[in-house]
Amino acid sequence: MSHSGESQDGLEAVFLANRETLLRFLRARGAGEDAEDVLQDVWLKISRARTGPVASPLAYLYRAANASMIDRYRAARQAQLRDAAWSEGHAGTAIGVSDSPSAERVVAGRQLAQRVEEALAQLPPRATSIFRRSRIDGVAQRVIAEEFGVSISTVESDLRQVYKALIELREQLDEE
Repeated sequence: MSHSGESQDGLEAVFLANRETLLRFLRARGAGEDAEDVLQDVWLKISRARTGPVASPLAYLYRAANASMIDRYRAARQAQLRDAAWSEGHAGTAIGVSDSPSAERVVAGRQLAQRVEEALAQLPPRATSIFRRSRIDGVAQRVIAEEFGVSISTVESDLRQVYKALIELREQLDEE
């Protein structure tokens, strides 16, 4: 057996031995019902990958699970934004009253959402994940710190980084 194959078998063995722990980790991070699917994505990724020796296989798997969850969240969020934009652009009206935003507002909303996503994509994934857990999911900073295995001051620092980027984006938009 090749050295790479042995390393791969070792990573898969660590994955299988820690499957339940990884599931709990994903659920604690907000994956909910998608935790199994995220873990399946990680399994497919590591079983197909040709990685060399991994110094800390469990830490590697946690990072892979987190990245997969973030990718899945971003894809779902993009689909949700597209669906919402489509629905807003094609909404029905009440008799005599238009409850649809104007075409200009729909386009402006789509452009703003795209600009925000682009600004967030430039930041470290942990910072944007912490921001989403805090501002979108409404999770307390203490809980977020525990979920991510970082200090509360790190959570606050990551949030400041995201807020700074959003403030800079707002200033750019105000200038346009």
